[in-house]
Amino acid sequence: MAAVEVISELERRVALIVPVQTVESGAAVLLKSWARTVKMPGFRPGKVPMKMVAAQYGAQARSDTLRDQIDRAFATSLEGSELRIAGQPKVEPKEGADDANQFEFVATFEVYPKVALGDVAALAVERPVSSVTDADVEATIDTLRKQRVEYKSVDRAADKGDRVIVDFEGKLDGVAFPGGTAKDFALVVGEGRMLRQFDAANPGLAKGGTRMFDVDFPADYPGADVAGKKAEFTVTAKEVAEAVLPPVDVAFAKAFGIADGDLSKLRAEVKQNLELELKRRSYSMTRDQVLKAVRDATPIAVPNSLVANEAIRMAEMAQQDMLQRGVSKENAQISPSTFQEAARERVALGLIVAEVVRSNNLQAKPEQVSKFVQEAASSYENPEQVVSWYAQDKSRMAEFEALALESNVVDWVLAKAKVTDKAVPFSELMAPRQA
Repeated sequence: MAAVEVISELERRVALIVPVQTVESGAAVLLKSWARTVKMPGFRPGKVPMKMVAAQYGAQARSDTLRDQIDRAFATSLEGSELRIAGQPKVEPKEGADDANQFEFVATFEVYPKVALGDVAALAVERPVSSVTDADVEATIDTLRKQRVEYKSVDRAADKGDRVIVDFEGKLDGVAFPGGTAKDFALVVGEGRMLRQFDAANPGLAKGGTRMFDVDFPADYPGADVAGKKAEFTVTAKEVAEAVLPPVDVAFAKAFGIADGDLSKLRAEVKQNLELELKRRSYSMTRDQVLKAVRDATPIAVPNSLVANEAIRMAEMAQQDMLQRGVSKENAQISPSTFQEAARERVALGLIVAEVVRSNNLQAKPEQVSKFVQEAASSYENPEQVVSWYAQDKSRMAEFEALALESNVVDWVLAKAKVTDKAVPFSELMAPRQA
């Protein structure tokens, strides 16, 4: 084992030596292997003279052999050290090396940190507790009705909840700007999809009516041409229609998969789905508390190489999400540096969780993974087919293996921490969470 120099808490450095003769011998063997299949004009495959093969591919053979020997020298230098390498080493030629018989390099690398878990028994966790009431079921059914809303034209001024079909044109200093004009644009009054001043101009607007008003675009508005500027809009209403919600009857129940239209079955199914989602939300909030508490209680140095890799992965995922939502490739470019801090926290938490799993034998069991798959599939019309689809691909199953692993860690912490149950209204628990 070579002498390993400690540079910092996680950085190490080691010297590597590769004999020139070893590289030359390895390159010769590699060239002989390539010569069996190499092709050159005027020669049959495998019949090209070695001198010509060496002239054409000798440099590549030496380069490939040297790279392989460096990897071997690095591995050999750390044999018996019990160091856990994080990321790839950075290998550079050694300054001042002058021995013609050997190549000399310096490999700088990071190691995984030792994780000293904080006092789990001292952690405080509030576990949200709630239940689904009949009122919650009816509120959900009302939401389902709104999803199937129809609109009927009316001969009156628009009010909140009405749909208005409009033509509009926006101008900056009297000149129309890209994206500021539309024909037959449908909007629901008071829905909040439009900027506040635009939305406020629609109540009281009747068919054929026209209004002019100003809109102040926020400084952080996505459109650079109008961000932070005041635009003048002209809106003309072409139709006003009021919302007509479907009645809660047999046809309504059948539309949501209740074959016989039994409303009691519909309500029972809605309640079952709400209870499942409630369970997920409650667990999610508890899990987040547990992981944050464990992270806060466990100071840890994080290898920069792992952070860089995670930041790249997060940037790629964000870009893919933007492309799937229709954002152009040019506008979907995002720098990994944007995710640097988030990546550092993810890596830190991952190292802590891995240590909890390792030191407490909390590996996921097959039956646990199967339970998570079954639960995920239960909300589909044909759960068996969904389960089969997941089982066909290891990468799909990996998601549930990670969930089972995380669940084991959370349960282990909850069994030791100071846990208090906190009653939370259903509506509050189910409300969209702030990013």
